[in-house]
Amino acid sequence: MPLERVRRGFKDISMSFQVNPLTYDLIALTNENAIARSIRNLVITDKGERFFNNNLGSRVSSLLFESLDDITASSVKDEIENTINNYEPRVELISVTAIPDYDSNELSIIIKYFIVGIDAQPQQLSFALQPTR
Repeated sequence: MPLERVRRGFKDISMSFQVNPLTYDLIALTNENAIARSIRNLVITDKGERFFNNNLGSRVSSLLFESLDDITASSVKDEIENTINNYEPRVELISVTAIPDYDSNELSIIIKYFIVGIDAQPQQLSFALQPTR
């Protein structure tokens, strides 16, 4: 039996809480943008930070205060992979790369993934993580 691809859309509210001037509704993020925002929020959310779901989130923030080396980068990579696989069912993870930048004391993160349920090219999300406290 051949597999059918189901086409569906995803929608989340924008965290800027900007209002559409015509409809006075909150501006929404759709499909690729909504999922990219969700993945980034999952990575930067600490476990126990979300009400009613204490397990949601990752330990990435605490790992950023370790010595910046390849072992820390590998730990952050593994934590991001586990978090996405456990809490974001809308994506199929391809790869996560964590590249340490010793001069600026940050990790460059590159996440590649497919969106489940829509016909889209593989997506790539890039951002930098720094200890901020």
